[in-house]
Amino acid sequence: GLIFYDTKVTVMNRVLNATVQRTADHAAPEITLDPLEIVGGEIRSSENSYFCQAARQLGCVPSSQLCVKLASGGDPTYAFNIRFTGEEVHGTSGSFRHFLWQVCKELQSSSLSLLLLCPSSAVNKNKGKYILTPSPITYAEEQLLHFFGQLLGIAIRADVPLPLDLLPSFWKTLVGEPLDPDVDLQEADILTYNYVKKFENISDETELEALCAEIASQHLATESPDCPNKPCCKFTYLSLTGEEVELCPRGRHIPVGWENKDVYAAAIRSLRMRELQTPECMTAVRAGLGSIIPLQLLTTLTPLEMELRTCGLPYINLEFLKAHTMYQVGLMETDQHIEFFWSALEMFTQEELCKFIKFACNQERIPFTCPCKDGGPDTAHVPPYPMKIAPPDGAAGT
Repeated sequence: GLIFYDTKVTVMNRVLNATVQRTADHAAPEITLDPLEIVGGEIRSSENSYFCQAARQLGCVPSSQLCVKLASGGDPTYAFNIRFTGEEVHGTSGSFRHFLWQVCKELQSSSLSLLLLCPSSAVNKNKGKYILTPSPITYAEEQLLHFFGQLLGIAIRADVPLPLDLLPSFWKTLVGEPLDPDVDLQEADILTYNYVKKFENISDETELEALCAEIASQHLATESPDCPNKPCCKFTYLSLTGEEVELCPRGRHIPVGWENKDVYAAAIRSLRMRELQTPECMTAVRAGLGSIIPLQLLTTLTPLEMELRTCGLPYINLEFLKAHTMYQVGLMETDQHIEFFWSALEMFTQEELCKFIKFACNQERIPFTCPCKDGGPDTAHVPPYPMKIAPPDGAAGT
C-alpha cells in the first residue's frame, strides 16, 4: 500500500518485457475454433465451448511460447493467433479480443462449471459476482483451471481487460492475502453469515429452542432424540454446491445444544472459509498464471490492483476515451458532427457504452491506465487507444 499503482504497473511492465520467451523469429502458435459449435449461443456440451476447444489445442504448446512482450501498436503481438473455421479475418487483433470476450461469457455461464455464482447474489447482494467452484477436482478440471490461470496472465501481457466479475475473495486468495472470516463470508454468502450470527448471539436456552423451531420449519432440522417433540439441529450444513456435509465426524448424529452451539457456528464458518479459499483449485490457477507471468510480481499488488490490472474497470470513462482520441485528415474536435458524436455517447448508459466499445474494437472494457497517461498520440497504445475518427471514404456528402 506504500507504492502508487502507476509505479507498480511500470515495474510490472518492465519485468514482463524482460521475461519474454518467444521472440519475433518464432511463429505464434495458432488455434482453430469452430464457431458453428456454439451457434445461437447454445453450447450443447462444454467440450464445444471456445474455452475447451482452446484448452485442448494449447495443452501441447509449451507455456514459454505464450510469453510475449507487452502488446503495443495497432496490430500487436499476442500469445497465440486464432483462426475461425470458414471465416476470413484481417489481422489477428480483433479475433483474439473476440475470443477473450467469448471465453469470459462461457466461464460465467452454466456451460462450464469452473465458476459458481456467489450465494449472496440470490438476495441481491453482489449480484452477478462469481467465485471458484469449491469441490474436489478431477485431473481434467485441474487442466482447465490451469488454462484459466494462463488466460489471466495472457490477458495481462496483451493488455486486454477481461470482463470477469469475481468476488474480492478470489483476488485476495490469488495474491496470497488471508481472507477475513467476517467481511468475506458476508460478501459471498450473507444468508450463512446471518445464520451463524444468530447462533453466536443467543443469550439463553429458550432462544436456542425458538431458533431451532424456526429452522425446523424450513426443513433444516430434525427432532431431538431425547425429547421427540423438540426440534433440534444436527452438526451438518449445506456446502456451496448444495450437498449436505457433516461438520465433524458422525455430525449427522450430534444434536446442537446450549453447550456446543458456539462450536457449531464456528464449524459452519470454517467450512465456508475453506470453500472460499479452495486451495486445490487456486493452486491450479496460480500454476497456470505463474507459467505466463512471474508470481513474485503479485506480492506488490493489493487484491483490488490485481483485479484492475487483469479486468480493468467495469465501466467506461468517457473523458479518458475522449483524451485518447485522434482526429484524422482535417477533422477537428470542434466540427459539428464530432460534437454530435460525443453528446450522443454522453447520453448512453454504461451498458450501451460497453456495446459501443465492443462494436468498435471487440472488447467490452478499456484498460485502466495508458502508457501515455494524459492522452495524445503514442506508439505504445493498444486498442481502443487511440480511438481514431476519420472522414468517410469516397465522395463527400452532406
